[in-house]
Amino acid sequence: MVRTLFAAIAVAAAFMCAPAQASVIARVSLSQQRVDVTVDGTLAYSWPVSTARRGFVTPTGSWRPIRTERMWYSRKYDMSPMPHSVFFYGGYAIHATGYVRSLGRPASHGCVRLHPKNAAIFYALVRARGLANAKVVIVR
Repeated sequence: MVRTLFAAIAVAAAFMCAPAQASVIARVSLSQQRVDVTVDGTLAYSWPVSTARRGFVTPTGSWRPIRTERMWYSRKYDMSPMPHSVFFYGGYAIHATGYVRSLGRPASHGCVRLHPKNAAIFYALVRARGLANAKVVIVR
């Protein structure tokens, strides 16, 4: 009986410690200035982005989003609007921009900028699937 209990606990712990699968993954390529969004393992979208321009940094790594904001204003950069923000690391977010002509080349202070329609789609996906089921991956 005790062995069976320990075995059940071990199996449960293994499942709890297994890496969680994200149903929405945004993979941002700094070199290509693009984001590929997969949903349930299938490429659903590929959009141009703008990441950090010279003198600024977009961090590389992998994160779960920490919060979403339908409309946010940057306190650090003169209350600049950041519609449909998905924050993934401190003040860094994927969000909409009004500077759509800059998409496809570095232009931001470090955030990942998207066309407003695309940002709304990504925001809605993350909200619908939940923060725990989303991931942001930024590579060089």
